[in-house]
Amino acid sequence: MTDTRVDVAIIGGGMVGASLAVGLAGTGVSTLLVEGTAPGSKTQPSFDDRTTALGNASRRIFQGLGVWERLAPEAAAIRTIHVSDAGRFGFARLIAAEQGIDAFGYVIPNRVIGTALWERLQGAKDVLLRVPTRPEQVEIGDQAVTFRVGSESVSARLVVAADGAHSVVRAAAHIEADVEDYDQIAIVANVAADRPHDGTAYERFTESGPLAVLPLHDGSYGVIWTCTPARATEVLSFDNNTYLRELQERFGWRAGRFVRAGVRASYPLKLTRAATTVAARTVLIGNAAQALHPVAGQGFNLGLRDAAMLAEVIVGAIAGRRVGGGPAVGADDNARADVGAPELLRQFAAWREGDRTGVVRFTDGLVKMFASTRPGVGALRNLGLLLFDLSPPAKSALARVSAGFSGPTPRLARGLALL
Repeated sequence: MTDTRVDVAIIGGGMVGASLAVGLAGTGVSTLLVEGTAPGSKTQPSFDDRTTALGNASRRIFQGLGVWERLAPEAAAIRTIHVSDAGRFGFARLIAAEQGIDAFGYVIPNRVIGTALWERLQGAKDVLLRVPTRPEQVEIGDQAVTFRVGSESVSARLVVAADGAHSVVRAAAHIEADVEDYDQIAIVANVAADRPHDGTAYERFTESGPLAVLPLHDGSYGVIWTCTPARATEVLSFDNNTYLRELQERFGWRAGRFVRAGVRASYPLKLTRAATTVAARTVLIGNAAQALHPVAGQGFNLGLRDAAMLAEVIVGAIAGRRVGGGPAVGADDNARADVGAPELLRQFAAWREGDRTGVVRFTDGLVKMFASTRPGVGALRNLGLLLFDLSPPAKSALARVSAGFSGPTPRLARGLALL
């Protein structure tokens, strides 16, 4: 048995956990990253062929982490967003140029993001990698968190749960989570049309759930088709020609004729919200804190802001000052800062609460509003889309969502260094 002592142990090396580890690399914060599945494995659920729409704040975070140059060649810019409600004439369109920006965001395959992050972690200073393995016997004490990985005993001042909606760390910290099943399944596939896309991302709300058609770097589209479980079983059983025909009927012809489809995969959709994001020497980020419906593509962007702010708080403490100036929380003149100090964790939680609450309400509200069949609701949605389309201030406000709903914006998301 060997003993390892670190400042921070990150459990979960998916896109959010790996981003935090990259942010802490070379900052003087000793870090251990534990991940149960090798990044290059075909069974790695975080780095599959699904796509993620990164907002501009997330792009700036990845630039600050030194990975955007690796991502850019496979990033498709979203220059127009088109929102519609199936069966009604109302729609809304946002154009990036009208907001004075080049793009609202960028669509990138998850496997590309994962590869870029883990390439940065190979040989990163101050970051120990334990892959593939899982923590065992997690015990959270007043002074440290201890656990085992194989024959190694680990002690950390702070443990970060980045291990997803079914977080082992969250359970060890006795943090309850509220789970709401949307009774929807997302069917994901890459689809080619008879003409290349023009940078438009489509969100079409149907009676069975949202249908997103997102531009990809090769001119094709990433399709996220949300269905009821019974309908999902049927769609997954289709041959490719039937799938394309049904998709065309459901979506329409705005993107042209769909002519080819890749492998389909499916994922159940639930809203998971942890009762709190911090506990004794424990922080929850990403899906361990909140797992969202993919509507509007906010989940990973929110988790990435979690990671960026947590890195900023930790590095600020180790550097000897609070974020925003002043002495570091949990430190004195003769001791290294305690990155698991209760005051520090409360500060992080307070700064992230407004953004977290705002995004959860926004995405959950969209799902329920467009799923409602109550009399008159459809007409109100239709009117709302029309009014939104005629309101430049509303469009400008929505275009700024990628920076967060409220609270301090992480320095990396503003294009600044951690300190």
